[in-house]
Amino acid sequence: MVLTQKTPKKRPAASQGGPHQKKRHVESTVKSSKPKSTVHAGKSVSGPKRSQPITRAVEEEEGSEDEWVSEDSRDELKNDDQTEMEVDQEDKAPKDPNAARESHKAQKVLHDQRRAAKPHSSLMVEAKRLWSLVRRKNIPPAERQQHVKALMDVMRGKVKEIVFKHDASRIVQSVVKYGGQPERDQIAAELKGKFKELSQSKYSKFLVTKLIRFCPSHRSSILLEFQSSVLRMLLHKEASSVLADAFELYANAYERSILLREFYGKEANLFNFTSGSEADKELGKKGLSGVLEGADAERRRRILTAVKENLETIYNNSDKGAVTHAIVHRALWEYLTAVKEVPDEQEQERLAREMFDICQEVLAEMVHTKDGSRVVREFIAQGSAKDRKQILKVLKPHIDRMAVDDEAQLVLFTALDVTDDTKLLAKSVVAPITAAAAKLYASPQGRRSVLYLIVPRTRRHFTPAQIACLSETDITRVKTSKKSPESREEEIRKVASEDLLKWIEDSAHLLAKEPNGCLVLAEVLLHADGDKSKAAQSLLKVISTPLEDSSQLIDIPTTSRLFKTLLQGGHYNHTTSIVEPVPTSMWDSCKFAIDFIEVVGQEEIVTMCVGRGNGTFVVAEMMEALIRCEVEDVTEVRKTVKGWFGKELIEKIEAGETKGKKILLEKLALL
Repeated sequence: MVLTQKTPKKRPAASQGGPHQKKRHVESTVKSSKPKSTVHAGKSVSGPKRSQPITRAVEEEEGSEDEWVSEDSRDELKNDDQTEMEVDQEDKAPKDPNAARESHKAQKVLHDQRRAAKPHSSLMVEAKRLWSLVRRKNIPPAERQQHVKALMDVMRGKVKEIVFKHDASRIVQSVVKYGGQPERDQIAAELKGKFKELSQSKYSKFLVTKLIRFCPSHRSSILLEFQSSVLRMLLHKEASSVLADAFELYANAYERSILLREFYGKEANLFNFTSGSEADKELGKKGLSGVLEGADAERRRRILTAVKENLETIYNNSDKGAVTHAIVHRALWEYLTAVKEVPDEQEQERLAREMFDICQEVLAEMVHTKDGSRVVREFIAQGSAKDRKQILKVLKPHIDRMAVDDEAQLVLFTALDVTDDTKLLAKSVVAPITAAAAKLYASPQGRRSVLYLIVPRTRRHFTPAQIACLSETDITRVKTSKKSPESREEEIRKVASEDLLKWIEDSAHLLAKEPNGCLVLAEVLLHADGDKSKAAQSLLKVISTPLEDSSQLIDIPTTSRLFKTLLQGGHYNHTTSIVEPVPTSMWDSCKFAIDFIEVVGQEEIVTMCVGRGNGTFVVAEMMEALIRCEVEDVTEVRKTVKGWFGKELIEKIEAGETKGKKILLEKLALL
């Protein structure tokens, strides 16, 4: 049947390329750029996202199923009629004006006949009508739920038969998305036995992920359908993301053991620890260690061989993308942990070496997950100098992304902890971090990466959990590294200090205004090696610079705390209520106090003492530094400062409401 084309009507001149047309285009662009979110029970709920590998550029990151489903608002099913009919471009419009009308009527009749001949045609017509009501925006939740229940009544009992259609799959997803728990559980129950097939479909895979997320009571049964096909599904283009989301985002320990079981081989599957009893669940939660529990040496060897072969299959097909998934990293970590329990040390080294050779080229694809990070850190700690060089070569192009990732940065810290070749570290790890310090310091992860070069494992910036995690490789480090931790830290600090001090010298006027910048400034100036005079002078020059709101920089709490710390010569310990000074060879608080007086000057220092900000405490700390100072020339400086505070100024301070005036007057009396 030929579809004739109508001659397009001409629009008024005002609407052709005019300002209104441009405005509509801009509005649509802005609307499409808004972040996507799911709607749950009438409310907008952002779904959890899987951690992305650091090797993937931000613009290449794959969207979630919620983002895909939200595109259905732009892909209306009204276009289905056009896709089922061919347009003859060579056919000309008929001369008779009634011919086109008759042609369209004939086309509509033919289309209705074709649609009626399809299975469940009447059901789909009604479902699409209700679906258009469910997806409407800005309707009351109660009204939406009425449409959802009506739509579910239409589909009930037929979900399994229609769900593989691309349009029907979207309809079912909308019910799961907007409906309540009864509707979701009903759909999950009807689709039982089809989840593996649905996961391999380009469209319905998102439905499976939604059911795994929103139907916890059906989650185990859904995952059990995957149990004998996990490896094949991981290498499947569509099904791989379903397993990855289920394992990393939604499954509990027992449900993860269901997905991991196939890695252990056929012999392990003979012992069914996933039957559902509490004892089996507890044993299944142990993973590979539970399978090997009580096994003799020969059986352990067979199971470990099966795990190795299955992992080798995944890593030999790295182009499929499965090497980035947390489920694979967990299986690999369990394997390496089990290898450590092999009695023969030579056998341990051989098995670990073989696995390293298999996956060394794709280590950068693994560092973004908890288990993947542990695997790479184990390889670094156990490896030889040549192995570490190879690992850092693979990671070097991605150092900037690793520095801002919670798990990946632990790999960098372990490399700094165990690698003896300081020159290699300087080129591969230290230089990329210091070069990007201006971008890194703004985030907690990036700031930790910068500070680890200067003050590694300090409790001021690293949590006990992070320190404990990094300490896991300390025992291995004793066996594989020759340098002492202290000498290695000193060499790394010396390498990083020059670039960081130059950065502070150039950017002190920006860093001193921000809380994150003040944290980095304090640690670098206190603990870095080298000449800090230029960096300190640069910091002092901006202390009296007025901000946009006419307030002084020193009145910012974090900035005043920074100067107090530098004038104290160390950090204040709230547990012991004392200052922990750094060695004078690293930071001379007396010299900084003298420079403070010379650079800031009398006028600004006096202004700090009569204001209502935090400047009084800073000036008091400056006086305390002069009192502690044992240099002979400081006597004249003390007299000069004391001379600034005449009787009238002291009376003004006493009568004012300045915070810390009592401490200031006490220090002034001791000068």
